[in-house]
Amino acid sequence: MSLDATHNAAIAVPRGKVRVLADVLPGGLARDVALVAATVLLLIGAGQVTIPLPWTPVPLSLGTFAVIASGAALGSVRGLAAVAIYFLAGIAGAPVFAQHTSGWHFASFGYLIGMVVAAPLVGYLAERGWSRTIPTMAISAAIGSLVVYAFGVPWLMHFVGADFGTALKLGVTPFLIGDGLKIAAIALLLPAGWKLLDRR
Repeated sequence: MSLDATHNAAIAVPRGKVRVLADVLPGGLARDVALVAATVLLLIGAGQVTIPLPWTPVPLSLGTFAVIASGAALGSVRGLAAVAIYFLAGIAGAPVFAQHTSGWHFASFGYLIGMVVAAPLVGYLAERGWSRTIPTMAISAAIGSLVVYAFGVPWLMHFVGADFGTALKLGVTPFLIGDGLKIAAIALLLPAGWKLLDRR
């Protein structure tokens, strides 16, 4: 067997599924465990890059960016595993959430629930080729962001006792520009990774 054939066999995935970027790395279970562990550390680090906003209890952070990018790069199963471990560690009391918080009794907890759903969804789309082009990756990232809001806003309404309009002002409007920049960055980075692989 040639070197190329051996390499291709090492990164093979089930027939009918489009590879995600993580599948380019050779290995099996050990590779997957290492990728998930590294992603958990990435999520913890990204969550600590925060900017508190005085008019809302929800801080601006890189958490959503890390979750969506990780889902697209790892795929649905590994993406879910990484975000779920991060989420459960925080629930259990590890200070891994934004601003070194833990538990569940805070205003942005609903967004964390949304991230657990968004990561495998974006990964599922990536497995079907959505991470390969800028337009489809942008759509996928936008869908992931909407999922995070779909869980975050109702929780925020409940937590602060606000109506829907007020919750939008507190938990969506202040972050739209940042979300646009995150979506644009992800839409450029993932397809660029595929282009580099194609050149090799």
